[in-house]
Amino acid sequence: MSDRIEYDLLLVGGSPSNLALAIRFIELAKESGKEFTIAILEKGKEFGSHVMSGAVSNPHVIAKLFPDYKENGFPIEATCTESFVSVLGVKKKWDMPAKFYPKSLDKTGYVVLTLSNVVSWMSRYLQDKAKDVPNVTIDLFNGFAAHKVVFEDGRVAGVAVSEEAKSEEDYVYGKFTCFGDKGFISRDVIDFYKLRDNPQIWSVGVKEVWQVNEDYQGKVWHTLGYPLLDGTFGGGFVYGMKDKKLTIGMVISLDSQDPNMNPQQKLQDYKKHAFIQDMIKGGKLLKYGAALLPEGGYYSLPKKFYVPGAILLGDALGVLDVKNLAGIDRAMECGYVAAGVLHDALVKGDTSEAALAPYQKQLEDGFVIKEAYKNRYFRWAFMSNPKLLGQYLPDIAKSIDKTNAWVGMLKVGFKNPFAAPVDGVTSLSLIEGTRDIGPIKYKPDASHIIPSWVTPKYDEPQYDKSTIYSRPDAVFFASTKYHEGNEHIDEFNAQTCVKCISTYEGLGKTTPCVADCTAEVHRIDIIDDLRKHGMSLENCVHCRTCEIVCPEVNLRVKPTSQGSGPDFMGL
Repeated sequence: MSDRIEYDLLLVGGSPSNLALAIRFIELAKESGKEFTIAILEKGKEFGSHVMSGAVSNPHVIAKLFPDYKENGFPIEATCTESFVSVLGVKKKWDMPAKFYPKSLDKTGYVVLTLSNVVSWMSRYLQDKAKDVPNVTIDLFNGFAAHKVVFEDGRVAGVAVSEEAKSEEDYVYGKFTCFGDKGFISRDVIDFYKLRDNPQIWSVGVKEVWQVNEDYQGKVWHTLGYPLLDGTFGGGFVYGMKDKKLTIGMVISLDSQDPNMNPQQKLQDYKKHAFIQDMIKGGKLLKYGAALLPEGGYYSLPKKFYVPGAILLGDALGVLDVKNLAGIDRAMECGYVAAGVLHDALVKGDTSEAALAPYQKQLEDGFVIKEAYKNRYFRWAFMSNPKLLGQYLPDIAKSIDKTNAWVGMLKVGFKNPFAAPVDGVTSLSLIEGTRDIGPIKYKPDASHIIPSWVTPKYDEPQYDKSTIYSRPDAVFFASTKYHEGNEHIDEFNAQTCVKCISTYEGLGKTTPCVADCTAEVHRIDIIDDLRKHGMSLENCVHCRTCEIVCPEVNLRVKPTSQGSGPDFMGL
């Protein structure tokens, strides 16, 4: 008798995409009456504890999954009643007129969410709903990480749930395996089948939740400018939630030229601005965290969204739309579409790769890929013209502080009488997708680093020091907890790190992994008079920034075991 543990559907990651898939699937199974088995593996100690996002979302997919979501307890922090896109100088803020930015950035009517709470709620909803569908068996395993993809005869057969799998008990198999993770393990599927010609590029989101004295519920700000005045792509956000809570965060692209660009410190700089200070003075920090965001868009999508025995969803697929600041609805739509395709295939008893082809076709015919294609050059518009963020934006930011934004734009025009109009027209055509320049090719994020980079200097705003937190202090608010003996970051070659340390310290800097870490994990140790790379793994918030910015591609962050890691519930 075989001890092989096999399900019809094996869902890797307790993500919004996988939970949406499972919820929609049992609805279809209830109609068909067929018997199915489903397992969901979540590496966090509970569903939601490793999930972090902004998050302001178009509720259209939520409404499709939960038609009565407004009445059934779906966790909404607020409905956006006021939406702003603002440019920050060092001291002042300018709210842009709506005609100056894409309509998609107007979030009026969208819902403000705490994604960890949404995922937790969806997991409970799924279990309750499954009670009414006895022909479906659903097992939710929290604290169980997928450590390795199992390939059998060129097909994804399942995953290993132990780092050193030794028996069948260490494996879980599925007729179909669905990857909804942030790349911790799905990247191995992409690499095995050589699905991606263009690398994925990444940003990191850093976020805090504050208890404040005033009620900002329903107000949403997205900002650019200070403290990113060095050409780095990114911006800040402030979302007003219920119970006088504020979400304050930044999304910063990891293709920055600055080797010592620390996202957590940038968030602290952001909070120093008078705009933020006015809201958080006298308040209390509740939570902190960081997470990667795939921002390559259309041209970083895998050539196929499915392989023999498996499909990719959400962040594993890379459907985040940077221009629209939209990822949650895209991820849930992936799950919704996948459920129908997988249900049809299992009912027919067809587990072939061809049975999964409708998944990609339906996504391509729907809003997820159509909008990704429309916005395919959004990131490229800024990458291909460094003047936009490295020259024009800082000049406008300075004018906001001294006079006003209009004067700044006039100055940009006078200083660049020929270039500025051309840059404006060209960039706008790329941003809006009205100009076709063919496929684009990205370079890995770390390749953009300039070791000798000199960070521009600017005056620091006045601020209340009690509102600013160091990295070690911030870790406390991420509630990290790891089991004894945890080792979840691989350093492939210690000597490579020694050489990297020497190179950067010779330039008066530290290595990107140490400088850019969001949680004080990486450090420099002196051992036998040699400066070596060390790690305080107990601090890690599992953001993978170190892996992305490592110039030598010498680090890999792996899934943790036994629910270890940060606790992002409520973040």
